[in-house]
Amino acid sequence: MTRATLGLGSNIGDKAAMLAQAVERLAAWPGIRLVARSADYRTPPWGDTDQDWFLNAAVAVETELTPHALLEACLAIEAALGRVRERRWGPRVIDIDVLSYEGAEVSDERLVLPHRYVRERAFVLVPLAEIAPDLVIGGETVRDALAKLDATGIERHA
Repeated sequence: MTRATLGLGSNIGDKAAMLAQAVERLAAWPGIRLVARSADYRTPPWGDTDQDWFLNAAVAVETELTPHALLEACLAIEAALGRVRERRWGPRVIDIDVLSYEGAEVSDERLVLPHRYVRERAFVLVPLAEIAPDLVIGGETVRDALAKLDATGIERHA
């Protein structure tokens, strides 16, 4: 089994329910075992800021799947939950990103690991730091990467 981390986000509909359903489906997927789940965090939109706020979370999993098979599982769960890709960084009912996959560096047309923006996004690092603060990505820990960013507006969701 290999340890991987995933970032989840939603800003359409019942955001908390959507994150919960996505985590439930991930945990039930063959070859994936849920190890840890962060709290949900209310975050301002990033990139395309003319949209509703997000709920974001992170999970750690152990998996028998290859990095690409894990990505395909995430995409299948997104599709099953109604994800429609209309515009880059736009509103979404669910988003599941593979952030890291232990020991893997991948860069192709389908997948980049570690995720190319993970160390630039506080909305990803805040929940990830809750479950894996000492995880090293790109030569620095999640905790240290987060310390360099402005996390203003990110709040733990009750």
